[in-house]
Amino acid sequence: MKAIIPLAGKGTRMRPLTYHTPKPLLKVGGRPILSYLLDDVISLGVTEMVLIVGYLQDVLREYIATEYPDVKAHFVVQEVQDGTAGAIALAEPWADEDLLILFSDTLFDADLSLAKRLPDDESGVLWAMEVEDYQRFGVIVTREDGTMERIVEKPSEPISKLANIGVYYIRDHELLFEGIHHTLDRDPGKGGEFYLTNAFQYMVDQGARLRTAPVTGWYDCGKPETLIDTNRHLLTTTRGLVADDATIEGAEVVEPVRIESGVVVRGGRIGPNVTIERGAHLVNAELESTLVGAEAELREVSLHDSLIGARAKVRGVRGTVALAADSVVEPD
Repeated sequence: MKAIIPLAGKGTRMRPLTYHTPKPLLKVGGRPILSYLLDDVISLGVTEMVLIVGYLQDVLREYIATEYPDVKAHFVVQEVQDGTAGAIALAEPWADEDLLILFSDTLFDADLSLAKRLPDDESGVLWAMEVEDYQRFGVIVTREDGTMERIVEKPSEPISKLANIGVYYIRDHELLFEGIHHTLDRDPGKGGEFYLTNAFQYMVDQGARLRTAPVTGWYDCGKPETLIDTNRHLLTTTRGLVADDATIEGAEVVEPVRIESGVVVRGGRIGPNVTIERGAHLVNAELESTLVGAEAELREVSLHDSLIGARAKVRGVRGTVALAADSVVEPD
């Protein structure tokens, strides 16, 4: 099995943090978003991956080489952002066996090992989650046996509440790419994009059986507010921490929090839902639902629902901010 992971997007909704950092490498719960996906894939025994890159690709290449040296990575550049089908099409030269396809906007709790137990008469798995606000998603309409009948984008009627989350296993890779070419030969959809879900529909129309499988959690990392919500989930489950060598003097700490090694906090109030990365220095800071990058310096601030990049220097600010790495914000 090989994995395909598209990483070429510019992350415009996460600016200014993504001016210098690819969105998949933004941190949540103290780790890059991408690292959670890679660890899930590797735990399944997959070590060969096709990574679709573009924007800030050199940063991504260096990260993979440094942090995941045992991964056999094939990098392919997506020059034109023409949608999910266009991205996956670029992986075709390496797609000669079973495929696991994941998009890096979300984290999820799902049993990927189902890919190894799929009955012989089924061509793949689409992981999905039941949602109430179905109008926001592409939803999967299933047959009685749980296999896909069709996918409908943002339905106005409640034909299904089973949202497609962007995690797929495809056994019949040849039929998948036949469907991708079929999709690319037609007019693009909304926004001039070609959708991978149309290729799945093609597969089903040709008789393929695509199983739907549940996820127990699905956590968006694509917007500032959802990244902050996902941080809360991680802190309350697996990523909460106050490092033994963190210095906390005269400050109130309200869990859940993550305060990493070398952090210094003097005065103020930290939490709930606050991640402070290694080496940051805070003096009289009141923080709630905020992520602070490594070696940042905050003095006399009161912030909520904020994202602060590494090495940023912030003084005398109140409210909500989103600051790129190395930003300096001080009163006149």
